[in-house]
Amino acid sequence: MPSAASIATIAPGLLTTVQGAPRCGLRHLGVASGGPADPWAHALANLLAGNPAGSAALEITLSGPTLRFERAARVAICGAAIEARANGVPVPGNRPLDLPPGTTLVFGPCMDGARSYLAIAGGLEVAPVLGSASTDLRGGFGGLEGRALQAGDRLATGGRVESPARRLQVARWWIDASPLPYAHPPGEPSTIRLLPGADTAAGVHGQVWQTDARSNRQGLRLQGPALQAMDRSERISEPVAPGTVQLPPDGQPIVLLVDAQTHGGYPRIGHVIRADIPLLAQMRPGARLRFLPCTPAQACTANAEQRQRLHRIALAIEAKGRAT
Repeated sequence: MPSAASIATIAPGLLTTVQGAPRCGLRHLGVASGGPADPWAHALANLLAGNPAGSAALEITLSGPTLRFERAARVAICGAAIEARANGVPVPGNRPLDLPPGTTLVFGPCMDGARSYLAIAGGLEVAPVLGSASTDLRGGFGGLEGRALQAGDRLATGGRVESPARRLQVARWWIDASPLPYAHPPGEPSTIRLLPGADTAAGVHGQVWQTDARSNRQGLRLQGPALQAMDRSERISEPVAPGTVQLPPDGQPIVLLVDAQTHGGYPRIGHVIRADIPLLAQMRPGARLRFLPCTPAQACTANAEQRQRLHRIALAIEAKGRAT
């Protein structure tokens, strides 16, 4: 049966990858969990497009692609605010957009974050690898042949818009896409909550850290006063996970992200709580943050509150969809 929609890649953007649900239960085999760097924005984009939260969508890093939609499609853009034009007309994020056949969707740079997500109704059709459609760039598998989008790539979706749009239609309603119920004042460092690690290093809390341009989906490198682990004895490689804060010999912490390796030999001086991973994913080079001590009970509460908020947003989107 032919695909419901065909999307041609005119220009790929800086780093655009297919990301769906993480690969769960395989870290003991050395397989990274992967998935969207910002799972909150990825889920919202999919819900707005009418998909399950974990459907395959495009993750856009810093600067986006140019795509041509050969068939009508419903899409949604969430995450970092990004310049986007459909046939030259500026389009907003955080709401459904109905594109008519032949639409060229042009993305510019991200303006206030690092990653934006484009979800298309029906999700992207890619062959799952180890149970997930997500791209593992280091492993070279999943998504589109384990690599970023390239000019000339064609994407297919698994759904069809019930009433194909003959002109661009932008929903009048929108959602609050902030991952957390609070925001730091403009110009102030972001606050990231940190659980204690197996190792300790004086000075990790309170210090303002700056993100390094060498950061990627594997880890967010930080710059600031060099730290030293309290225990400097030689150690064996130990398990790590997304959120683990490692301390290399140069004293500059690395916060592991979704493509984190499964083991590492550096001291583990803390662990960022799951609810704050979306904030880390949106930090551009030069962004500033500080760590705030957190307890396991507080981490569980924050995660539960975030999940409940996502559920409430999903119900609101469903109600809006029935009303339009």
